[in-house]
Amino acid sequence: MNKVILMGRLTRDPEVRYTQTSNTLVASFSLAVNRRFVRQGEERQADFINVVAWGKLGEFCSKYYKKGQQVAITGRIQTRTWDDEQGQKHYVTEVVAEEAYFADSKREGDAGSSSFDATFGAMPNAGGNSDFEISSGDDLPF
Repeated sequence: MNKVILMGRLTRDPEVRYTQTSNTLVASFSLAVNRRFVRQGEERQADFINVVAWGKLGEFCSKYYKKGQQVAITGRIQTRTWDDEQGQKHYVTEVVAEEAYFADSKREGDAGSSSFDATFGAMPNAGGNSDFEISSGDDLPF
């Protein structure tokens, strides 16, 4: 099974490109993901993980993700290689995003100001005909 779940901060705004053959959008960005444990006497270490998001998910990420935001990504690890013009082989390992979430806590004054879902890729939008409603969080037990 190849399944990755990451939560971290964007190190830069997503970069958008289009494929040459099918003109498909691909957004690429990097996440700084803190390691769980800190060695005594040292600062917390972070890993910088490259992420790519294709198509509609890439469009979502490029439109709503900004440098410094905390986000969560689920996807799969992929490795690829290519030869450059000098004949040198390059290796890349990256996460191909399948779902994208906002992970920052909501700031004061943001309630109701956004017109988009807080997640993309997790569940299809029911067009507003949902059987349940999530409240503002004031009456949630956790």
